Formats: sequence, C-alpha cells, structure tokens
Amino acid sequence: MAEKKIRVLVGKIGLDGHDRGAKVIAQAFKDAGMEVIYTGLRQTPEKIVETAIQEDVQVVGLSILSGAHMQLLPPVCELLRSQGAGDILVIAGGVIPKEDISFLKQAGVAEVFTPGTPTGLIINFVKDHLS
Repeated sequence: MAEKKIRVLVGKIGLDGHDRGAKVIAQAFKDAGMEVIYTGLRQTPEKIVETAIQEDVQVVGLSILSGAHMQLLPPVCELLRSQGAGDILVIAGGVIPKEDISFLKQAGVAEVFTPGTPTGLIINFVKDHLS
C-alpha cells in the first residue's frame, strides 16, 4: 500500500504582497513528494484555518514579510485549536526578528524559518515532526 502523502497548506497571511518565498517553499514541498495547497496572497487567519481544515492538511506553512507576525500568527494557532485541529503543524517563514520567535512558539508555531534557511532543512523538519 502506498504511503499517504503529507498535505501542506502554504499561505500568505495579511497584507504582504511578496510571494516569491512562499512559491519557492511550495515547490520544494512538491519536489519532496508532498501535496501542496497554495492559498495565494492576502489571506486572513480565519481563511487560512478554514482552508486547512477543509483540505485536511497536516501542515500549515505561513509566509509573512509585513511585520505583522505577532498579530497574525497566534490567531491561526488559536483558531486551529478552537476548531479541534490543534494537531496541525504550524510553521512560519519570513522576516521575523529573533526576539519574537519564542513568543510565536509559545503561541503554537512549531518553528520559524528566517530568510536564507535551506529548503531541505524545512522539509526535514516537517518530515521529522510528522513521523
């Protein structure tokens, strides 16, 4: 029997209009054999969670460059928990200051990847946490 593919939602949250990094990681997930759902630009926490549940994903990967990570990422984690989907792995990437990472992790973000992180490290993180 074939192994079930990891399903990943890649989203751009908030008003951030730069999606190159999100598209790069989405392609890296696909190249690693994962199924990817890309939500496109300017998504709300509510829409991200709705789509994640609807698509039955195991991972939500959020890209944010706008500086609104402290306001937008914790609500995603809280909404997932409140809707019974707290087991979905949430990861984030983008321009996020080191001093904000511990707060985001306490809020439920499993890991934060900053610019320059090799995509292989992100892929391995996801695989390691879902095995």
